[in-house]
Amino acid sequence: MKGRIPLTGQILIALAAGTAAGLIIGKPVGVLGDVGKLVIQAIKVAATPLLMLDVINAVLQAKVSAKSGLRMVVLASVNASIALGFGLALSNALKPGRHMAGNFSSVSWTSATAPAPVVKQKIGPMAVLSGFVPTSLVSPFAENSVIPLVGMALLLSLALRKLKESGTDTHGLERDFEILQKAMETILGWIIRLVPVAVFAVVAKAVGEQGFAPFRGLAAYVGVGLLGLTLHPLITYTLWLTGYARMDLRRFFEAAREPVIYAAGANSSLATLPITLKALDKLGVSKGASALGACVGTNLNNDGIILYEAMAVLFVAQAHGIELTLAQQMFAAGSCLLAAMGIAGVPEAGFISLSLVLTTVGLPLEILPLLLTVDWVLARARSVVNVLSDMMISILLDRWDGARFDKRAPAFSAEPEAA
Repeated sequence: MKGRIPLTGQILIALAAGTAAGLIIGKPVGVLGDVGKLVIQAIKVAATPLLMLDVINAVLQAKVSAKSGLRMVVLASVNASIALGFGLALSNALKPGRHMAGNFSSVSWTSATAPAPVVKQKIGPMAVLSGFVPTSLVSPFAENSVIPLVGMALLLSLALRKLKESGTDTHGLERDFEILQKAMETILGWIIRLVPVAVFAVVAKAVGEQGFAPFRGLAAYVGVGLLGLTLHPLITYTLWLTGYARMDLRRFFEAAREPVIYAAGANSSLATLPITLKALDKLGVSKGASALGACVGTNLNNDGIILYEAMAVLFVAQAHGIELTLAQQMFAAGSCLLAAMGIAGVPEAGFISLSLVLTTVGLPLEILPLLLTVDWVLARARSVVNVLSDMMISILLDRWDGARFDKRAPAFSAEPEAA
């Protein structure tokens, strides 16, 4: 609707109104806190089937050769692993959650219906493998568990592709899955509109009961998140460009400037895709590599979401006084990777998939509504990194195919280097 206040503006208004309500009313306003929990619960309910449908449709609609697809997966996995490393390393080193620990350490983090918390399990090879096999077809949905859900989606989609290749007509079923995905995206969009209400309620409760103490923890949370989302592209992508692609850094960042600015404003790497493709054209990247890396691979190139989730999972654990072992952190990292791969392209994808990851590893969700108050800042940084990730994978795929960057020309050369 024309003239409507954008979601970011609504969140800022809700933040100010909640702060005022908390200061004026005080502790009695704490009864509003459950509103935030209800919104988070609704997001989880809608996100779980959407995650499965996203994975199914991505596999069914992918039209790439096995060789090209494998190259894309390898490059995206390397970047994603590095992003996970940045997120975990920064949270372990700087411990941003300790600034929030006094406010949430007493919160109960187990329930009769939640999956067994990873922080109380000893994780060995069999425990990890068992996480991929659900106890029933409905348990991943009932428990909002990412790993078995993605596993089921992959098995079903690969089986359907096999039937399709053998001559079975699956067109009607594919269309049904696509319609269901769009329906779930619409429902999730409606729920996202309730986010400002949740922000108002949780801020009013936090300020009314604890004053401005929680905002110090939120500042640390945003600061560490932005630090990681800055370091990863500056270090990782710079090394790729100079060490492997042999591309001039100034030229890359000049071409990336327009899509980066647009992604920060639109808060979506998917909406930025046409501008991203134009930037890749300016760099001389082949159409095939651009289409594969930025279009087909858009569900894999989510370094921003992955890094953010790795940082945020440890932040939540630290805020509740929970120590995660290295093995437990790796389990959480794997969940982040799968959730980010499946949920990309929907509004507030990083925050939505974070709720699923926390449920999968058994960490508490009570703090999530408070994190919503500042997610609009981190969301834009995540989108920027995701756009840069799309560009980087496209460039690396072109280089892998034998393209050679000529410093005297504005494009890659199609001639392979001499052996």
